[in-house]
Amino acid sequence: MQNLTESLHHTQSLINNALIKTKRPVGSVELLAVSKKHPAESIRHVFEQGQRAFGENYVQEACEKQLLLSDLAIQWHFIGPIQSNKTRQIAEHFDWVHSVDRLKVADRLSRQRPDSLPPLNICLQVNIDNEPTKSGFSPHEIIDVANTIARLPSIQLRGLMAIPAPCEHYQGQLEVFRQVQGLFAQLQTSVEGADTLSMGMSGDMEAAIEAGSTMVRVGTGVFGARV
Repeated sequence: MQNLTESLHHTQSLINNALIKTKRPVGSVELLAVSKKHPAESIRHVFEQGQRAFGENYVQEACEKQLLLSDLAIQWHFIGPIQSNKTRQIAEHFDWVHSVDRLKVADRLSRQRPDSLPPLNICLQVNIDNEPTKSGFSPHEIIDVANTIARLPSIQLRGLMAIPAPCEHYQGQLEVFRQVQGLFAQLQTSVEGADTLSMGMSGDMEAAIEAGSTMVRVGTGVFGARV
């Protein structure tokens, strides 16, 4: 478990260094530790080191972990593809959903969120590269869709999420992330409470932070290779 502690602290240092380099306040980017395919005991250890937000991609796997870790005040984020027949479980068991990619999904999450729980925080996934094999709203439709979704009950539209096409070059990463940030700035002018830009992973989070990300999703950098 010592390796987990070191990896977490290293990832936090990378985030802080990127913030300092770009003259952004330390603490202005939140780390979302992506724990898919990693055991509950690893999540418990990372939680004990101070990490509170964890991201999962698979509903059944996440629900099993939530039972095992029900004594911990974890903030659970769903970040994977959303099947319509899984929206009820997601609405009932998560605090955040980053991967809302269809109006139908947003509507179902809204209707299926239990009244006993606070509004479900959601981000809209934007397909910034217009990749035909990737989910998400196209850049040209995202603002109109956001204004519709923001009016739904029992959910709170917090911002945007993006997973750009892989790029090995920093400037290429930065250019795409700045396009997402531009859309986010438009969103903030029309949607009250939009404060979250979820972008950046282990291989490109420094560019995402320079472009204005407020939340980076890091799995391998924290937990190591998936088991």
